[in-house]
Amino acid sequence: MPDIRLALQQAWLTKGLVNYLLWPVSLIYGLLVGFRKLLYRIHVFRAQQLPVPVIVVGNVFVGGVGKTPLVIALVKQLTARGLRVGVLSRGYGRSAEATRAVTPQCLASEVGDEPLLIARACQVPVFVGKDRFQAGRDLLAQNPKIQVIVCDDGLQHLGLAHDVALCVFDERGLGNGWVLPAGPLRESWPVHAMGDARLITVSTSSQAPQYLQTDLLQPDFQVPRVLGAQAQQADGSTQALSSFRGQKVQALAGIGKPQAFFAMLSELGITPSTTHALADHDDMRAVNIDPAMGAVLCTEKDAVKLWNHLPTAWAVPLVTEIPQDLLDAILAPIGPKLSSVHGHQTT
Repeated sequence: MPDIRLALQQAWLTKGLVNYLLWPVSLIYGLLVGFRKLLYRIHVFRAQQLPVPVIVVGNVFVGGVGKTPLVIALVKQLTARGLRVGVLSRGYGRSAEATRAVTPQCLASEVGDEPLLIARACQVPVFVGKDRFQAGRDLLAQNPKIQVIVCDDGLQHLGLAHDVALCVFDERGLGNGWVLPAGPLRESWPVHAMGDARLITVSTSSQAPQYLQTDLLQPDFQVPRVLGAQAQQADGSTQALSSFRGQKVQALAGIGKPQAFFAMLSELGITPSTTHALADHDDMRAVNIDPAMGAVLCTEKDAVKLWNHLPTAWAVPLVTEIPQDLLDAILAPIGPKLSSVHGHQTT
């Protein structure tokens, strides 16, 4: 399965025979997505508004662009500015669809791996639900002092109105520029913001967009991802990541682009003897780990599941630092709506 997935990801960067064979299906898919957005624009369907500003962090390139580390960085920096932040997510891969709160003690199977990671990393209220508006209402009902909500994913969830949308890319840019399944895009590009929302494009790579359609994408901001300096085990033990250089290690990643994690380790001089490239949101129960192959390095997202049966695995954080000009661009549209719990504006 990983080989098939990797081959498909590579195919999405070109326009070969397979892409052209799938193009009629993409045409139908794109028309359906566009028609649905049109129904919202002409108010046949209406986006519902929460009483606090909503910032969506999403993507049109399917998977592996670094969205969740950006969400974590944004939540931490908004919190550092004194704002009370809540987070909404669908909770992909969980066993139920009903709205519920996420606590650090939850299981990934109950709430999804990304919401659980956010709850543990940010220590803010996190709610999951297929209906993002209802999840937002429940979050605010239980946490009435929340001043701003950040949505992990949800760029294509039109039922919840938002004020700012961050559309995240990496060095693959738009790939071949086609929508699924002939290409990697969830919807046609360029995307136009819904209502009065401001759309900001962000690249998590230090490289300029590559492959086809580069003229259609010039990200507003570049916010590269790097590996954190410290790895951590389930019991809280930490070890400098640099200490794994020259050691026998194995690397595991169940993210949208596992090879990106392996490459980042190699750039730091850490060369795994074995790599385990798993599907995004893999539950980790079937992975075969041989202790003789060395210590296990994985992403934080993988660790929230892997630690359940391998607490000695070392979680390596993907760190993103949001520059001040990007933070200012995010806050500018929502500034007038930000109010304290007493109703006066917060600066």
